[in-house]
Amino acid sequence: MNPSSAKGGCGAALQRRAGSPEPAETLSGRLPKAETISQIRKSGRRGGALLAVLWLSAALAAIAFSAAQKVRAERDRTQNLVEGMQAELLATSALQRGLFHILGAPLGYTGDGVPIPWSQERPFIKLNFPSGEALVEAIPESSKMNVNDAQPEKLARLMLALGVPRAVAEQITIAIVDWRTPVVGAPVLPPGPTFSPPHASFQQIEDLLSVSGITPDLFYGRMERASDGRWIAVPGLRDCLSVYSGSASHDLNSVQPAVLAAEGLPPEAIAAILQLRKQGPITQEQWMAIAPSLGETAGTLTLGGGKILTLRATARVRSANGRLGELRRTATLTVMRGPSYDKFGYRILDARSGPAERPLEETWPW
Repeated sequence: MNPSSAKGGCGAALQRRAGSPEPAETLSGRLPKAETISQIRKSGRRGGALLAVLWLSAALAAIAFSAAQKVRAERDRTQNLVEGMQAELLATSALQRGLFHILGAPLGYTGDGVPIPWSQERPFIKLNFPSGEALVEAIPESSKMNVNDAQPEKLARLMLALGVPRAVAEQITIAIVDWRTPVVGAPVLPPGPTFSPPHASFQQIEDLLSVSGITPDLFYGRMERASDGRWIAVPGLRDCLSVYSGSASHDLNSVQPAVLAAEGLPPEAIAAILQLRKQGPITQEQWMAIAPSLGETAGTLTLGGGKILTLRATARVRSANGRLGELRRTATLTVMRGPSYDKFGYRILDARSGPAERPLEETWPW
């Protein structure tokens, strides 16, 4: 071996090991070419643009979904408003037609052409219109207790029947008596968050909302869940008390169970009356059959009675496909029949409209 060549090889190796630069031709083979760098840069720009497009598409999709939800909600709200207004107008029309029937217009005619009159033994009138259906209830005000002259013990029993605790029931009874009693000899109540009692008769039933201890749930009624999971309606004071009632006898077909309890009827008698009402309006023959079993409390009950009626119409609108909608509206009209001073044969005492109220008997078909 040539010593000079070996020495030269070792020197080159040592020179490279010491960090001497490699030949240019060797480095150029290891570095990427300019075309490759340009392609990488272009590919990175295209990937960023694609990612930006994807994010923009997602944002636009979210905005479109939100706008669609708002438009759908606004459409449903508008549809409900329109349907509610139609149902309210339909209920008002049903009130007028029901009033005509009660004043003497026949409900219909038999096959022989004999007119069918309305009677207080038939407290429900079902009316069909091209635009929907309505159920008109004729509720005598005599089915309620008069808040201005009801005895305190009956008021207390009424509160208990509506689910009010005994201590609160006694307080409310004292407050009602204090409200309607003249100031001379009136009981003194402790101060509370309520209006001062006027010591005069109740002018309208809504005055009860200003009486100490009476809550909106107690006045308007509430919904409670039964042991079997069903929701049941608990009536309120406005369903049991009135400022127009002037009769000591309550209508069998419309009196509330709480009023029956306040009058002293035993629970089994109340259950028997409610069972008869589920089968249809109680007739005179049925009443004569059960009256002896009620004893002295039978004198507090009658069929119909009184000149003052509250007509309550609950209406539903029929859609274009012929089906009845679920939305209902109620209108009420309190009238006095046959006053001698009115040439039309009736006098309107009160008129209202609003959300649907539950019919007295849900078993009656719509």
